[in-house]
Order: sequence, then C-alpha cells, then structure tokens
Amino acid sequence: MSLQNDIMTAMKVAMKDKDQVALASLRAVKSEILLAQTSGSGEVLTEEQELKILSKLVKQRKDSAAIFSEQNRNDLADPELAQAAIISQFLPAQLSEEDIEKVVLLTIEQIGAQGMKDMGKVMGMVNKQLAGQADGKTISTIVKDKLS
Repeated sequence: MSLQNDIMTAMKVAMKDKDQVALASLRAVKSEILLAQTSGSGEVLTEEQELKILSKLVKQRKDSAAIFSEQNRNDLADPELAQAAIISQFLPAQLSEEDIEKVVLLTIEQIGAQGMKDMGKVMGMVNKQLAGQADGKTISTIVKDKLS
C-alpha cells in the first residue's frame, strides 16, 4: 500500500504545480494498480506485483516513444519519454549490464545450465531476482550470450 500512498502524494503535488504530464503519468499508474486489485482475486498486491506494473508502464511508454521517433513524430515521442521518466522514479535503481551479467553467471552456475535449452530456467530465476531492477530484454540478451 505504500506505493499507492506515494502515488497519491505525488499526484497532489502535480495538481498543485499544474504539471499535466506528471499528473497523466500518475493517474495511469493509479488506474493500473486499481485494475490489478479489482481483478477478482481480492488480495492485496505484493511489492513485486507493483514493481511489475510499473515496469510494464515504463516499457509501454518507451516502446511508443521509439515508434513515434521512427516516424519522425518527436511531438508525440517527447511526452511519452517524459511520462516514462516520471513513472521510473517509483522503480528501484536500474542495474548496470555488468551487474546483471554477474547475476546471470551466478544463476547459470547455481542451476548448472548447459545451453539454450536451459534458457527458460535461467530467465525465470534471474527475472524473479532482479524484479524491477532490470529490463527483461537486457536480461534476455545477456542470458542468450552466456548460454550460446
């Protein structure tokens, strides 16, 4: 629940500052959290689930910005990147590729992964361990490199 409190506090600040980009970003986060809570399970979201929601929202905005940039629509890409930056404030600090590589190598050693057939096992463990701290695409690239 602390994430919801942080979001609400940030929304109040954004309203007072008349920051429309921040307000839209925070409302999107609040909406996704409420949707997840009312999905029928009736249980409180864990911190891991909250981080997954935030990561998903940041990824969506970055992907949209990339598409807009490819089409030379920077007028649409810039707000998306701004929203991604605002939502990223609530995520834990992102790990560097070297740190991710260390975790991947340690995981490969722990489970004794031999090749690409074990990629799913490695990805599952690393994703769980680095929830919210690393992008899945980066993790996937590193795992493929180490297992091939």
